Amino acid sequence: MTDEQATKTTPTSPITLESSDDFATVVADHDVVLVDFYADWCGPCQMLEPILETVAQETPAAVLKVDSDQFQQLAAQHGVRGIPTTVLYANGEPQESLVGVKQADQYAALIRQYA
Repeated sequence: MTDEQATKTTPTSPITLESSDDFATVVADHDVVLVDFYADWCGPCQMLEPILETVAQETPAAVLKVDSDQFQQLAAQHGVRGIPTTVLYANGEPQESLVGVKQADQYAALIRQYA
């Protein structure tokens, strides 16, 4: 880890997107961001929530939660057809997309490839 990376603070709990303008800011402010497109009514999304809390605590990635009902246009821009969908950003660019609930170690392994 470089000194520059050490001075950047990665949140240890998921960030909830408040406005679509904040999306680009969060992605730009962190080297690796795992974006979770979810909906409150979605059962699998609720199952994924504690997994992503663990990922936020135990990996160098920021976790950004995006309500796909509230931010439909943003979800459409990312090709979200089913939820939950997670999109891994590295250095401001989308790298990988996963649909469905995965285990914390699967997300951690993916993040390690880009961190």
